[in-house]
Amino acid sequence: MEESKNIREIIIEMEDSIGEKVIGSKRIVRFMLISLFTGNHILIESVPGLAKTMLASEFSMHLGVKFKRIQFTPDMLPSDVTGNMIFNPETRKMEFREGPIFANVVLADEINRTPPKVQSALLESMEEKQVSVYGLTTKLPQPFLVIATQNPIEQEGTFPMAEALMDRFLFRYYLDYPNRNDEVKILTSVYKNTFKNYNKLDGETILHFRDIVNSVYVSNEIIEYIINIIRKTRNSNMVYVGASTRTAVKYLNAARANALLSGRDYVIPEDIIFMAKEILNHRLILRPEALMEGESDYKKIIFGTIDSIIDSIEGPK
Repeated sequence: MEESKNIREIIIEMEDSIGEKVIGSKRIVRFMLISLFTGNHILIESVPGLAKTMLASEFSMHLGVKFKRIQFTPDMLPSDVTGNMIFNPETRKMEFREGPIFANVVLADEINRTPPKVQSALLESMEEKQVSVYGLTTKLPQPFLVIATQNPIEQEGTFPMAEALMDRFLFRYYLDYPNRNDEVKILTSVYKNTFKNYNKLDGETILHFRDIVNSVYVSNEIIEYIINIIRKTRNSNMVYVGASTRTAVKYLNAARANALLSGRDYVIPEDIIFMAKEILNHRLILRPEALMEGESDYKKIIFGTIDSIIDSIEGPK
């Protein structure tokens, strides 16, 4: 319990420090940390100009780990991400040259602008934490986190992500415009250098925190609650394809991480409700009739569907 409180103090300081540079980022930083502490990844969806790249860069600097950015384009090849075999004239042997995926935090910018063959190269990296090139398998550095972004408005020159790749993201986070007060703060602080030399979460500490996440207590009632939510997504008259068993496992681990970041060594129902929209919105395929009821905003439709599912299930007392 004492270690949980210490972790909470570190996280509060980190969230506040990042929030000084990226105004209004506290909530999304929490989801990025949950992804990091569970060995998963996060997809951020928003229109251009909402500081997604700055947020990812600031986040990695506060971790004190290796950060790389990959700007995806339609003409990319898998080797542009994973690396390639090159001939070394000195040794007269083929040697593997690492690509930008070999980092602890990777910003996959505009991931939907790259063709399926490049997306498939990411699939192995994100799930297996390794890269295979010409029969040579190389492990990626640990910890490893992919922060991907995509623009939901512009569709020209984009490639829809396969469901298998979408499922590798623990969360799809819809980043909205800041509220008025936050926007005023952004303009008043735009020329201020507020960065602090802050680094309490190095790679070794992050891996240690992952072990602690696995020890967070989860009652049978909480497990039943998660299963009831997952099974309800499959029976809802608004949903064509519901969440998988793998989603239930990820949901449980994410709830453990959120409990730890909140200073607790046990999961409560609020941990489950807190992340329901972000963990389910990209894993449910809605029925056509759900998309034809007058509302044109897909985000409102899917969030409303998730809310109705959560509201229909009685939580643990």
